[in-house]
This record gives sequence, C-alpha cells and structure tokens, in this order.
Amino acid sequence: MRPSHSLVVVSMSLSFPVHHADCVVASPNVPRFAVGLVNYKTAEMTRACLELLRKALSGFDAEVWVVDNGSADESTTYLRSLDWIHLIERQPDEPEAGFLAHGRALNLIQARTSCEYLFLLHTDTLVYDRRVFCDLLASFLADPELFVAGCLDQIDRGRLRSAWRLATRFVSHQFRRAKLALGLPSKQPKPFRETYIKSFCVLWNLRIMRETGQQFLMSERIPGYEAQDVLLAAGYRRRLVSAHSIFRYLDHIEAGTVSANGGYRDGHRRAKKYRRMIGKDPVREITRAVPAAY
Repeated sequence: MRPSHSLVVVSMSLSFPVHHADCVVASPNVPRFAVGLVNYKTAEMTRACLELLRKALSGFDAEVWVVDNGSADESTTYLRSLDWIHLIERQPDEPEAGFLAHGRALNLIQARTSCEYLFLLHTDTLVYDRRVFCDLLASFLADPELFVAGCLDQIDRGRLRSAWRLATRFVSHQFRRAKLALGLPSKQPKPFRETYIKSFCVLWNLRIMRETGQQFLMSERIPGYEAQDVLLAAGYRRRLVSAHSIFRYLDHIEAGTVSANGGYRDGHRRAKKYRRMIGKDPVREITRAVPAAY
C-alpha cells in the first residue's frame, strides 16, 4: 500500500522548565523528551487527555506532538486552538486500516522531532501522576542499550483475572493446535502470553531507532511490533513494566477511539468504561499528592 501524503501544520510549543535533579536536559538546545499522540474524531477524549497531560508535564522540558488523522471535525478545531503543541494534520489519500493510519502518524512524529526520547500515549490515556515520566526515563539514563520501556497489558486486571485470562488463552491455544494437528478446521492458535509492549504509554529511544533504521510502521503489522522484534534480535534491551506499577500513574480507557465513534454497542464493557471515565472530571485528579522530590 502506497504511503499517504500529509499536510503539516506546526504550532508553537510550550517549554516546561525542569525541577527534578534526575530529569535535567542533556543539552540546552534539545528537550529531554517528546510526547506523541494521534487523534481521530475523539474531541472529548482528546481534550481530557491533553488537559491532564499539560498539567502532568509541569516540571519538565518537553515538546508535545499531535497528529490529526483527517478528522475534519471539532477535535481538529480544538487542536488548532492550542498554542503549546506541534500539530500535524495528516490527510490520507485513501481509506486505510486504523492501525496503519496510526503507524503512519507515528512515523511522521518520529521524523520531525529531534528528541532522543519519545513517549507515546493514546488519546484515551489519562495521566494523573507526572512521576510516570521520571520512572521510565530513569531506566534509559541507566542503560544506553535500552530501546523501549512499557507494559504488555492495556489494563490492570489484577492477579486473579490475569491468571484466569492466561489459563483460558492457554486452553484455547492448545485446543486449536490439536484441531489443526488432526486435520480439522480451526482458526490459527494465537499466542497465549502477551509478547509486545503496548503503545498506550510507552517510552522509545529514538537514538537507537535512528541508528538502526527502525520506524514504528515498516510493514502491515501493529506499529512498534516489528521494531521490537528487530531490536531484541540485535541485542538491545527492553524494560517490561507491570500493569500494577504503571497504572499507579494513569488510566487507560482501552479502545477509546472505537467507543467514541460508536464502534461498540451501548452495553459493551468498553463503551461503558468510556462513558464512565469521560463523564467525570478527570482534570481534577491531577491534583493528587506528588512527593516533593518530583
């Protein structure tokens, strides 16, 4: 599939001065990190995400990039009104799968930022505690061979639900393998363990990606999956953060874009979670206590 052309609109960025001793900038001319998001027709959700993000970035020197994937709606108007983000308005040439649109948008951010570190968030990720940035950055400052840090799970299921999910997926995996071995019709068995770090809150080392020629979307796979395979095979390392740890800092609606655009029936658990989280005032939750060290 041929790449889509893009219209790029860049607005002014806001500098968030650094206060934490362990989060000083490496160079006076380069921000410590960039944050990247992709918007598609999710006005309420994107507004909640960005309002929280701006508060959470207080105390850092950071730049925020948002790609609008041809929304042409009130979310685009809202993004154009913000003078503290870099906005890229992408206009696809033809219909494309959601994961391909997302991956091409991430490639645009990667090409335009000069930062060494890039946090990727989803617009349905609500960051309540700024310590998530220090936590993940600290790993990279300690290990120059680390190329990515994040979580394998998109929600915190807790130990019991996680164990049950693993068990049922294992049974399904083995059942499908057995059917195929007997020559019976069956779907291909899916891996019963999560393998790849998810992009709802993940930190990438762009220096390593540039040096090795990696991008977020290089083939028709979920963005970032191929890069993880290639870089792990090349001997670079990744940090796996438990769901219990990362969800102390944030929440994730999970498939919020699908919910916001009516992709689930009203009674679906993800649609219910979307309405529950967007219906409250998430911005007030950023005021939860943060230790003085941060």
